[in-house]
Amino acid sequence: MILVDTSVWVAVLRDNSGKISQTFHEKIGTDIYVLSRFTQLELLQGARDEQEWRRLDEYLATQYYLEAHDDTWKEAARTYFELRRKGVTLSSPIDCCIAQIAMETDALLLHQDHDFETIAGIRPLTAERFPSG
Repeated sequence: MILVDTSVWVAVLRDNSGKISQTFHEKIGTDIYVLSRFTQLELLQGARDEQEWRRLDEYLATQYYLEAHDDTWKEAARTYFELRRKGVTLSSPIDCCIAQIAMETDALLLHQDHDFETIAGIRPLTAERFPSG
């Protein structure tokens, strides 16, 4: 199972050439891919206009999601805390939540976000950087 981060979805959805989408489909292959609710939130908040909001909302309603659990929040906060104590501040605590969901479900996290590489340095996160452009 592959948890696809928002950073990859933005690249795929904004791909005018078709190259990124093709690479995405080749990478996914026959694996099941899923999203987190954070990706739903981030994609919708980034909609350019009402029409794009509606298209995204309709598309996202058809996707499968991995959900957070009671301990997800505490463990994500722990990751952020430990990195901050090492002098590393992530761009968003949401990345800690997404990483924690991936770890809890043994999903491969496909991303284009350096924060996940940082998190994988202190946590057992299985992550892979999706090639850009």
